[in-house]
Amino acid sequence: QVQLQACGGGLVQAGGSLRLSCAPSGGAFSSYGVGWFRQAAGKEREFVARLTYTGIALYADSVKGRFTISRDNAAKTVYLQMNSLKPEDTAVYYCAARDAVTERASREWNWWGQGTQVTVSS
Repeated sequence: QVQLQACGGGLVQAGGSLRLSCAPSGGAFSSYGVGWFRQAAGKEREFVARLTYTGIALYADSVKGRFTISRDNAAKTVYLQMNSLKPEDTAVYYCAARDAVTERASREWNWWGQGTQVTVSS
């Protein structure tokens, strides 16, 4: 079993920064692809960033250049560093993970964490 816990959300002014953390328990963390998604009020969940199981980082166009996804295998933690935040970044952010087989075969994710609220004020 794999469980994910997202932390680090909060209230920040536009132009500020936040770092989200996602700490999985169970499973072979270093072998998994990891990702971040967000869901704004009244909107569907959308992709934000992911780190493939092979180590390649990919980002949504809306956050490219501002957000950075990274991982610390020793700490079994994935991070989302968010800089130059905008009000439109306001959303509940979710971390996700998937094994290599799932990643190679589909766009699906095996495990999802609880969301953490990020609110950016103007």
